[in-house]
Amino acid sequence: MLSPARPSPLIDVFWAAAATRHWLGDGKQSPGSCGGGGAGAVRSSPGRQLRLVGEYLRSATMAFRKKSTKNPPVLSHEFILQNHADLVACVGMFFVLGLMFEGTAEASIVFITLQHGVTFPAADERATESKFLYYYGIKDLATVFFYMLVAIIIHATIQEYVLDKINRRMQFPKAKQSKFNESGQFSVFYFVSCIWGTFILISENCLSDPTLLWRSHPHNMMTFQMKFFYISQLAYWFHAFPELYFQRTKKQDIPRQLVYMGLHLFHIAGAYLLYLNHLGLLLLMMHYFVELLSHICDLFYFSDEKYQKEVSLWAVVFILGRLVTLIVSVLTVGFHLAGGQNRNPDAITGNVNVLAAKIAVLSSSCTIQAYITWNLFNVQLQRWMEEDATLQAPSVKKKRTKGRSSRKGTENGVATSNRVDSPYKRKEKSS
Repeated sequence: MLSPARPSPLIDVFWAAAATRHWLGDGKQSPGSCGGGGAGAVRSSPGRQLRLVGEYLRSATMAFRKKSTKNPPVLSHEFILQNHADLVACVGMFFVLGLMFEGTAEASIVFITLQHGVTFPAADERATESKFLYYYGIKDLATVFFYMLVAIIIHATIQEYVLDKINRRMQFPKAKQSKFNESGQFSVFYFVSCIWGTFILISENCLSDPTLLWRSHPHNMMTFQMKFFYISQLAYWFHAFPELYFQRTKKQDIPRQLVYMGLHLFHIAGAYLLYLNHLGLLLLMMHYFVELLSHICDLFYFSDEKYQKEVSLWAVVFILGRLVTLIVSVLTVGFHLAGGQNRNPDAITGNVNVLAAKIAVLSSSCTIQAYITWNLFNVQLQRWMEEDATLQAPSVKKKRTKGRSSRKGTENGVATSNRVDSPYKRKEKSS
């Protein structure tokens, strides 16, 4: 039985006030007249009336107190989890407001704008505009920190206004909610990164002239859009570490997430520090495209499990993407470093044309592709095992129910209601 819905506390207050005014306001009408006014109406005493009014007021005040205690204490664990986006936005506003004052403008610019820029004169006499290129330095850490705060705010906005609404509409179980949120966040990030990275590759003529992958002049400089892309990528993957706390990730999922984020940070930072910008960007685009397809397939699978067969088709695209990534990395690194080895390498200027750099870049690329492919096989095997278990479970239950019904339903060829004697038989025995 469902309990009746509790009235609003405001209705309790108005009812108590009306009862007080009706019973105790002028005293002309007896309290018993409210119950029908007949001769047999029971008249209640003034003490009982006061008691009823007090109960109404007490219940109303208790309802208001319960509503007021829903908000957690300030700076508590629950308060930080619920309002982490607002707190991070306040921290970011300090850097933005610092631009308004002359004394703090220089420090704020280090966090907000790209640093370590160099102006190059125009190469052609006809060109009047000079080139403004960038290299990396220690100040990039401050810029990465600021855009990490921006990534946290965007993450919370997508979660609250998009994914949470879909979760409430689809009514996913708790086991699927975390996986759905993870796939939704990564789908948005990979989609934006693929569009942005493809635009950079086209604007810098990397697709029309693939030789730019291993010969870029100057080799230790990058354009504004290239550097800003790498800064944003580093900021996003750094923001994923505090998100493990904000999203209340399960302990058993944390090691997997740490490995996943660490591998991305390692390879993005390696391409950024070794000035393999075009190669790293091309490999990232291929990797992100395959990951985007996988997470979109997961979203369809979570919405309806009948898409499982179609979801398995993306494994072919996944393996092809890994093979193309290996081929491009081997060819690019080989052409980039095969021109001859320098006896005096300088890692600061990006001149790392040595055998150790060749081995490091190729081994890291092959290792990450092998690791991702191995994870794919493990995930697919786990899904196939779960499907087999779900298919076998109904058949086992049917067999069990058939056996039980045959034993319970008949005894010596005669149908009985239960193995124990029926109530009518018990009565006959007792008589």
